[in-house]
Amino acid sequence: MIKHLLSFAVLMLCLGAIRSPVAQAQATPLVPLADPDPQVLNLSQAIMCETIENFKPVNRSVVFPVSQGTVMCFTDFDVVAHETEIYHLWINRDTLVYRKRLILKPPRWASVSSIKLREADKGPWRVEIRDAQGRLLTTLRFSITD
Repeated sequence: MIKHLLSFAVLMLCLGAIRSPVAQAQATPLVPLADPDPQVLNLSQAIMCETIENFKPVNRSVVFPVSQGTVMCFTDFDVVAHETEIYHLWINRDTLVYRKRLILKPPRWASVSSIKLREADKGPWRVEIRDAQGRLLTTLRFSITD
């Protein structure tokens, strides 16, 4: 059985189906690679909101007026097995606008990123929350309006 697995792995490497760790670190894929291990990292909340008060999201929404000035992405992890990083990828109309690297520490950690709003930012947005390996944890969709 192990011989077959090794043969398969060698074949996949030859065909280019398995990327090197260097190639994986350089590219941030826009599709999930695999389910994250819940024993290492568990995303318990992901919320788009107007502001944060007392370490909690305030005025959760999916539509924000440009006059609001800022929009925040709040993520809360109730299992963080070891210090690791996550990324908030702010995407406007399929264009990556901002990539925020955030460090998480055990045993539990919340993190926030935000953008300042401009007139040109009106339209559909999404924030992809990804782990250190680029695996998609969740996607939050929202819009900026007049």
